[in-house]
Amino acid sequence: MNVLRKEEVYTIDDIYVLPDGERAELIDGKIYYMAPPNTKHQRLVSDLHYQIKDFIKRNHGECEVFPAPFAVFLNEDDINYVEPDISVICDKDKITDRGCNGAPDWVIEIVSPGNRSMDYFTKLFKYRTAGVREYWIVDPAKEMVTVYRFEKETMEEYSFGENVPVGIYEEFSIAVE
Repeated sequence: MNVLRKEEVYTIDDIYVLPDGERAELIDGKIYYMAPPNTKHQRLVSDLHYQIKDFIKRNHGECEVFPAPFAVFLNEDDINYVEPDISVICDKDKITDRGCNGAPDWVIEIVSPGNRSMDYFTKLFKYRTAGVREYWIVDPAKEMVTVYRFEKETMEEYSFGENVPVGIYEEFSIAVE
């Protein structure tokens, strides 16, 4: 007789009891462990965070930008927890001491060799269904930026060095280097 094993469903509580230094994300009750980012990854996060923060500050914007690690509780449940490389949140009511409750307006993920399918498939679907307005996948290996504007149902690709228009800010573009 074949018996189907029930896959264990993890919760946010399981994320918070991970050993010090161990990072993971939780999508639909499944834990995805995260490798430490490399130097190129961190340079991209730092540069993008700086450009976005500077633009918001210069324009007296209402949105806030947070680099990883920053907790995002995508859905109103305890089985989804992500740490996008960059989160831009325009609704201040979503921001708490723990992180962001609900979908950020704009999410940027920098692809690492070990997380390609996570960023291109798993998170793409999760962010779209959770209500993220704009999702950028920055791929250093391909030197490409894939931009999804979910409200307009568009997907565009840009090469590193090209100006990438920001959908949530009409007058803002970024050249990812």
